[in-house]
Amino acid sequence: MGKSSVSAALAVRVALLRPNSPVLLLSPSQRQSGELFRKVLNLYTALGAPVPTVRETALQLELTNGSRVLSLPGNEGTIRGFSEVALLVIDEAARVSDALYYAVRPMLAVSKGRLVALSTPLGQRGWFYDEWAGTGAWERVRVTADQVARISPEFLAEERKALGERFFRQEYYADFCAAIDAVFDPRDIAAALADDVKPLFG
Repeated sequence: MGKSSVSAALAVRVALLRPNSPVLLLSPSQRQSGELFRKVLNLYTALGAPVPTVRETALQLELTNGSRVLSLPGNEGTIRGFSEVALLVIDEAARVSDALYYAVRPMLAVSKGRLVALSTPLGQRGWFYDEWAGTGAWERVRVTADQVARISPEFLAEERKALGERFFRQEYYADFCAAIDAVFDPRDIAAALADDVKPLFG
């Protein structure tokens, strides 16, 4: 099962078992949020709609227990106004702007809700990389393509040839590669600044 399907299952679980709880699905575009929302609807239907629906649209599922699942675009200026959010899912998180991320975090303050960010990397930049590489209280899970039984070694070998090593490792091995236009590799910079090397003079 893919990361989007797992996140959709989590969204359905929260909506069904935690009454009066908003669940927000965010991504860089409305189309991408809509795809994740479609998986939510499919799972809800497959379960036999155990909590009846008050309203169902292409972008929102509202249940009789007061919970709502909403699909929203990645636009910081138009998503404000939600509060006491029980679950916030950010899909393609590496491509979501810092401004949007900072705007949605306060939505979890009162509810002590859960934030789930899922993505392939997009270089060593932005909030998603900072959170992954930082020391914040996140549970970090990395799944590489060779751990997925549905993806054959033959396909991966062909992709490695087609994409080149850098883009292949980013897309299939979840590597946060240095920016392609960087003058120095961050690993080289970090090695040069190692504090365990004694100065030559003094």
